[in-house]
Amino acid sequence: MFRAICSTVQSRDPSPVPLKPLPSAAAAMPPAGSLTADQLSFFDANGYLVLESFSSAEEVQAMRDRMSELVEGYDGDNSSVFSTKDHRQLKDDYFFKSAENISFFFEEKAFGDDGCLRQPKELSINKVGHALHEHDPVFKKFAFSENVSSLFSSLGYKRPAVIQSMYIFKQPGIGGEVVPHQDNTFLYTEPLSCTGLWLALQDATITNGCLWAIPGSHKNGLQRRMIRDENGTHFDRPSPLYDQKEFVPLEVKSGDFVVIHGDLVHQSFENHSPVSRHALSLHVVDMEGCKWSKDNWIQRTTAPEPLYAS
Repeated sequence: MFRAICSTVQSRDPSPVPLKPLPSAAAAMPPAGSLTADQLSFFDANGYLVLESFSSAEEVQAMRDRMSELVEGYDGDNSSVFSTKDHRQLKDDYFFKSAENISFFFEEKAFGDDGCLRQPKELSINKVGHALHEHDPVFKKFAFSENVSSLFSSLGYKRPAVIQSMYIFKQPGIGGEVVPHQDNTFLYTEPLSCTGLWLALQDATITNGCLWAIPGSHKNGLQRRMIRDENGTHFDRPSPLYDQKEFVPLEVKSGDFVVIHGDLVHQSFENHSPVSRHALSLHVVDMEGCKWSKDNWIQRTTAPEPLYAS
């Protein structure tokens, strides 16, 4: 079911999991039509779309259970911290290599002054990424599902590929802020082709750090890029200043799915509540007719597997 949300509402290497690519052949392009004309019109006008009950409770629980297993198996002896405010970690080889494996990143506020975790590791991790969709069968099953593929067929993609996947915890009390940004800033193709997907694995509310977006902001174009070079990463220009009054909250239930245009300005605030806000985030680009930039932070050693080929 489709729901339009009205604008009136408002470190170092911790030994990533050893991996082997999961075999899979590119599927044929599915029939178009998973999105209705009204849904496509809303997405074109607003830059986002909420699909209610996209995943069943059983699918959601399977992903949460699998992540619990991955976290349990992670020794956590060393750490890398993720922040959208401080990009020093983007000079870290561990972060760059995470593009093709399953790596773990802690919250900024997870550690005390003594360098030790303030709480158990399962309540300290910011996210796990960035290739869950390639190397874990539970997350790959979702990423390569017919429902996801059909969505991109409706959007006109010819050879879509998931370029990164992240399990985001938004931990209670310490879940970090994600500052206003556009996904094309980090995942640039010529022409632009990135679409973000955000699956709620728990209810996401204003209280526990739901997404916020500026409806229609995708029509203003891409404002800046993050560039990777021999010195790490940097932005090619300062971040624009956004009026917080223009953002609307995208509160969703567990199993709901948010589709995000690559130029849509969106953010989320810190989670000061006692309840976590788990979500799975995928970013997809078109591999046909679009060129992946050589100065994106993700520089793969192998080409990503497409969801389908037209």
